[in-house]
Amino acid sequence: MQETPGRNQLISIVVPVLDEVESLPQLADEIRSVAAANQLNVEVIFVDDGSRDGSWKTICKLTVADARMRGIRFRRNFGKAAALAAGFESAAGQIVFQMDADLQDDPAEIPNFLAKLETDFDVVNGWKKKRLDPWHKVWPSRVFNRMVSGMTGLRLRDHNCGFKCFRAEVVKQMHLYGELHRFIPVIAHADGYRVAEMDVQHRPRRYGRSKYGVRRFFKGFLDLMTVTFLTGFGQRPLHLLGGIGLVAFLMGTLGLGYLALVWLWDNSITVNPDKVPIHERALLPYSIAAVLLGSQMLAMGFLAELIIAMNIRNEHSYNIAERTPPPAQENSP
Repeated sequence: MQETPGRNQLISIVVPVLDEVESLPQLADEIRSVAAANQLNVEVIFVDDGSRDGSWKTICKLTVADARMRGIRFRRNFGKAAALAAGFESAAGQIVFQMDADLQDDPAEIPNFLAKLETDFDVVNGWKKKRLDPWHKVWPSRVFNRMVSGMTGLRLRDHNCGFKCFRAEVVKQMHLYGELHRFIPVIAHADGYRVAEMDVQHRPRRYGRSKYGVRRFFKGFLDLMTVTFLTGFGQRPLHLLGGIGLVAFLMGTLGLGYLALVWLWDNSITVNPDKVPIHERALLPYSIAAVLLGSQMLAMGFLAELIIAMNIRNEHSYNIAERTPPPAQENSP
């Protein structure tokens, strides 16, 4: 029989929980069944993100019944990114999964993720090829996914999928905050990790209600700009801020120079009372505004570079995949 990838490795499954008391026992049973059928060594970390429906009591019962299951409880709702960060920090496995607690992610897909991960990838992102959500969630999500792919360069069809698999080193060095959990593959890709995508089964929600509304997409767009800036210019902000400032400053300078030449021509060569005075021309305030904006953007870029230079002394701007062993030292006679 062919050996299942990850069988001899500890697999950590991080499950953020927010008011999912009805689905937790079934999810735990399904994970146990998959682990037993494929002889997988797993640990399950439930992170209660401020639930108020008794989810924590259910998690405690699950951990008592099965030593492979553990629980973390937040004092209040801190958000999914914080829940994942706490789970990733506590994960002891060499392979780490994240999945939702609402039973829409099928644990039976875990062996498929492992097989895909073993084909020389570091991150495997799920793709809900056939989504069972209403149209007003599906279509905005598709538009958002195309925007993310176009702006970040990582072509995935479902950046929002909550079912993902990573090598532990990927998430251990990642700092999640705000709503950046949507962009874990993007951040990993920017760090040089290899990212793949595979289609997964999307099951209908059986209990509770969705935690996401229309505001999610507005927040997602703002987070997309944040991630694009951090991954592209996080350690060279002057390239972006200074570039914008330089263009604005040059345009404003050209406008003012043109107006200066017009003024000299009008007053030294010929006097025409019908010509519009310089101070009444729209180009003057626009040029002055462009010069001021350019100066401010350049100043902000230099200040950002100074802040990074002062804070990055103990941090590296690169990510090492592996090292060759040091040369053997000959014993002196």
